[in-house]
This record gives sequence, C-alpha cells and structure tokens, in this order.
Amino acid sequence: MSVMSVSSLGGAQAAWRQAATISAARAADTPRGPATAEDGGKAQGTRARSADTLSEAEQRQVAELKERDREVRAHEMAHVAAGAGLVTRGASYTYQTGPDGQRYAIGGEVGIDTSPGRTPEETLAKAERIRAAALAPAEPSGQDRQVAAQASRMAVDARLEIARREFEQGGAGTQAPATRDGPGYRGLQAAQAYSSALIPGQAPSLSATA
Repeated sequence: MSVMSVSSLGGAQAAWRQAATISAARAADTPRGPATAEDGGKAQGTRARSADTLSEAEQRQVAELKERDREVRAHEMAHVAAGAGLVTRGASYTYQTGPDGQRYAIGGEVGIDTSPGRTPEETLAKAERIRAAALAPAEPSGQDRQVAAQASRMAVDARLEIARREFEQGGAGTQAPATRDGPGYRGLQAAQAYSSALIPGQAPSLSATA
C-alpha cells in the first residue's frame, strides 16, 4: 500500500521556532522546554505561568500560538473528514511550547492511501477522492497541492488506460474493427495528449512517504 502525507507544515514552523527563540532571549530567566515536540512527547523543564506574569510580547505570542493551534487542527480535520476510507494514519501534530508553558500545535499531517484500485475505473474514482481530500482545507499547503497534483496524474493515467482498452476492444462483438477514425481511437489520442501536456516526458508515478 502506498501512503502519502497531506500536511499543514511549511514555512510556518520555522517562523514559530524563530518567535520562540526571540521570546526566550527576552526572558532568559524563565525555564523553557524544547521549542517543539512531536505528538505524544512531553515538554521538559517548562513551568506554567499565569497570563499576568507574561510580558506584552509574550502575551501576543501566546495569542498567535492559540490561533495557529486552531488553524492547524481545523486543517487536519478537514483532511480526515474528506478522506474517509482513505486515511491510513490519523492527524499527528508538531507542538511548540509557549511562554505560558502550554503546548500548541504548529503543524500536522494525515496519512492517505494512494495505492491504485483493482481496475482503471476504481483507480480513477480513488484518484478523485484523494485530490478532494488533499484540497479539503480552506488554505491547502504546498504539500497538499503536491498530493493533489499527483492524484490528478493518477487520474489521467487511469483515463488513458480506459481509453486504450476501449480502442483495443474496438468493434468487439461486431464486424467493424477498431479504426483510427473511430471514437475509441480519438478518445485514446485525447487522453495521451492531455497526459503529455500535464507532465511532459514523465512516466506515470506517485511518490510516497510512510
């Protein structure tokens, strides 16, 4: 089974890490845990602080982290909801510990099954579902768009296979053989032209991550 990750990670993670470094420099006397921790990890050596002990800059950072946390969770839940039946791994998150000692999600990913179906028709239907799941969030990430593009390629390959099969079968059951003037051949030509225009010179492929 091929598995691909749709993710809301990107440049934002580096930005949040930078913000944490700046905040830590301004308040070096306060114990800090690691800037980030994977899902299930524990922040070590971080002491929770009440809002009234935070500087204005730290309060702004906490507010931004809370907003980011909401956006990330909504983003991943959109993938999960749209990818029902395709999700191989539920949402996992990357966390950052804020100045208040709380952990906030700053990125995440969801595993999606991208293996082909048993027939070209099944593969086509599955590719369309993968693309819909990848683009489900209001603001798809770069990784999401990459998965959607690969699903589009998968759909083109399936359509090409269907057109090729129909052309080869041609006039099966009749006395009329398949010809270059027939609709099957024209459909095959159209599918091949679209496939070549989509990714010139590239063989059908799908990259995958575990």
